[in-house]
Amino acid sequence: MAIPTTNINGLKKQKIEIELEVFEALSKLPKDIQELMNKAQQARENAYAPYSHFRVGAALRLTSGKIVTGNNQENAAFPSGLCAERVAIFNAGANFPNETITDLAITVRAESHEVAEAIAPCGACRQSLAEYEQKQKTPIAIYFMGETGDIIKVASVMDLLPLGFDAKYL
Repeated sequence: MAIPTTNINGLKKQKIEIELEVFEALSKLPKDIQELMNKAQQARENAYAPYSHFRVGAALRLTSGKIVTGNNQENAAFPSGLCAERVAIFNAGANFPNETITDLAITVRAESHEVAEAIAPCGACRQSLAEYEQKQKTPIAIYFMGETGDIIKVASVMDLLPLGFDAKYL
């Protein structure tokens, strides 16, 4: 994460680095993650996105092996909608509160063009995912992709939110 560099003229600089794994196709993913991404793709197609026309699907796996899905749910009062990742994680938290989340797969599709690059979760989703990761005291591996193209994997939510806010600041 943070790597200290030389102190120059009283200014200390640090560099934050993350490690990504890049898979060139769904077929290159482990079989269990292929299944999870397929569930995310199915969830994506059921998204309620009449305003953005940008569909997002998420699927997470619990330690029991159960898969919980979510998709974006828009609302004419824009702030009232909810992203796919939070729909899935809140669903898991409400219905399986004692289970640990091991993996999360996310995929997107725009109705007006092909999305061929991996799209990471928004800031609000990163913060919500970080809360669950901290609560369960174990990382959640996240795989994300566009409609086509490479699939990116990070080993932990904190790779996407390295300077995150949590309860220790309250």
